[in-house]
Amino acid sequence: MSNSYSSVTSDEVDDYPKVTQADLDRATFRVNRKSTPRKRRVTMLLDTGLVEYFKAQAGERGYQTLINETLRQAMEREELEDRLRRIIREEIDRQVVPPGV
Repeated sequence: MSNSYSSVTSDEVDDYPKVTQADLDRATFRVNRKSTPRKRRVTMLLDTGLVEYFKAQAGERGYQTLINETLRQAMEREELEDRLRRIIREEIDRQVVPPGV
């Protein structure tokens, strides 16, 4: 049985329209197929030193954007760490030989 699809050539890729920033701005962000705002306004109190640090580091990007990126990276690192721990446990369990074998 053969596959009914073929690989896409570079000429075919050029046939697709370019995605512009305006296209992305009009896009709808969805979570579990439900339309969701891209960001949510929150009010929180942060240490003055922490805010000053992010303002100094952010430059023209904006310190709130930098705080958001830093929190996202921390979340992704935690997810990666959990995933790695699970994989290592599975590998160790596979290598353990039951007693009497």
